[in-house]
Amino acid sequence: MKLSRHLRSFVLPLVVAGVIPLLQIARFSPFGLKIYLPLPYVQVPLGMLVFCLGMVLLAATIRMFAGIGQGTLAPWDPTRRLVTQGVYAYTRNPMICGVIFLLVGEALLTGSWAISAWALIVIIVNTVYFKLSEEPGLVKRFGQEYAAYRANVPMWIPRLKPWRPDGEKRAS
Repeated sequence: MKLSRHLRSFVLPLVVAGVIPLLQIARFSPFGLKIYLPLPYVQVPLGMLVFCLGMVLLAATIRMFAGIGQGTLAPWDPTRRLVTQGVYAYTRNPMICGVIFLLVGEALLTGSWAISAWALIVIIVNTVYFKLSEEPGLVKRFGQEYAAYRANVPMWIPRLKPWRPDGEKRAS
């Protein structure tokens, strides 16, 4: 798979989790960063933990999209195969969960209510987008395979046990 194909797909998450939060805390002034840390000994470690969890989740899901799904994270270059393994066996949208964790980590690290509000907006916009556009498109592309997956795996809140199509057992 071409590297340039994957690099182009990073534009959207880079803008959502990088550029927009930076502009929010910089107030559109590159040297005017506003960071508010009333509880630095809590905010910094917790923010780093949440941010790193988001990075790990995002990296794992992108790798699965490339390897198993044979596609990218970009809506304009989607997977060719449905990915239901790994973290996708627990929740249908772990990639966006990774982006949300990045934003929450950034909000904690900077004490920014604006980034917190942006995270909430990202959740709402993605929920509407998934329901109105992405999920109907996945039903058209993958048919009953996606319908069964959607019926058994929640959109956001992870299952306690991984879902297996047709109850198949996986080797440990």
